[in-house]
Amino acid sequence: MPFMPYTIKQSPSDFTVREITILKPAKEGPYSYFLLKKTNMNTMDALKEIAGFLRIPLKDMSFAGTKDKVAITEQYISIRGGHEKRLEGFRNDRIELKFIGRGNSPLSLGDLQGNEFEIIVREAKKEPKQLDRFINYFGEQRFSENNAEIGKDIFKGKFEKAIRLIDDPAVNDYLSKNRKDYVGALKQVPKKILTLYTNSYQSSLWNRAVDGYLSQNPKCRKDAKNMSFPILGFGTEFDDRKKEEICKRIMKEENISQRDFIIKNMPELSSEGNEREVFAEIKGMKIEKIDDRTYRLRFFLPKGCYATELIRQMFS
Repeated sequence: MPFMPYTIKQSPSDFTVREITILKPAKEGPYSYFLLKKTNMNTMDALKEIAGFLRIPLKDMSFAGTKDKVAITEQYISIRGGHEKRLEGFRNDRIELKFIGRGNSPLSLGDLQGNEFEIIVREAKKEPKQLDRFINYFGEQRFSENNAEIGKDIFKGKFEKAIRLIDDPAVNDYLSKNRKDYVGALKQVPKKILTLYTNSYQSSLWNRAVDGYLSQNPKCRKDAKNMSFPILGFGTEFDDRKKEEICKRIMKEENISQRDFIIKNMPELSSEGNEREVFAEIKGMKIEKIDDRTYRLRFFLPKGCYATELIRQMFS
């Protein structure tokens, strides 16, 4: 972890996030929608607590985006079936649930508009820069818990190694009964979580490639507008020679090829690739100076953007 000239998340109340959704709940439908407020807990652990209470598989639950752990966050989740009455008896000191309606489909990233943040930055060594936009790197929480390493192992077909890193009880139980069936064991993990691993690895490649590109083309930091950069996959095509050279150099260093993003044993995890905007706009930024080394920031970011990255660039 590099040195940061400031402190965030000194306590969960220093970092609050509120999800802004385009979801329009109805009175009927096979999915129940809830507003989940959690404190000092990551999204997956919160869902595991709820799934355990309901005694349902984790795959019956969906969300639009993961949220920070050391924070107070509000986000929407969906659960297959009608569980609102049963969840009235759910009690957890770090989780609050509010039923908001029903609908015909599980939540997905498409239901998310963005997030509103209120963040306290402490022990700042310098004043924050006033930014209209920032480099849209994937944030550190994307890579926690060996996520990127597991993702690479899945793409490279090193399923046994990936399983050791995941260390999931359901996976271990399956292997005790089906020795060496590593593909079957991985399939005990919800697809959404496996995709989180593979996406994490692709995100790490994107960060490295964009960092290299901007280092070689510094004028882009000020002049470029609406510039995107490929998230590598089996279908990635390059429209720029410099982008292609950087991506191919990184793939060579990683000993990975575009063909590796086709996973024959688990085709549902294969990734064609995508594009991601290199710069993200900041909306409604308000900076309040509490004292010489403490600031309160309020702002809105589009979906898929990381507040921790914005803060790093404002204070670095």
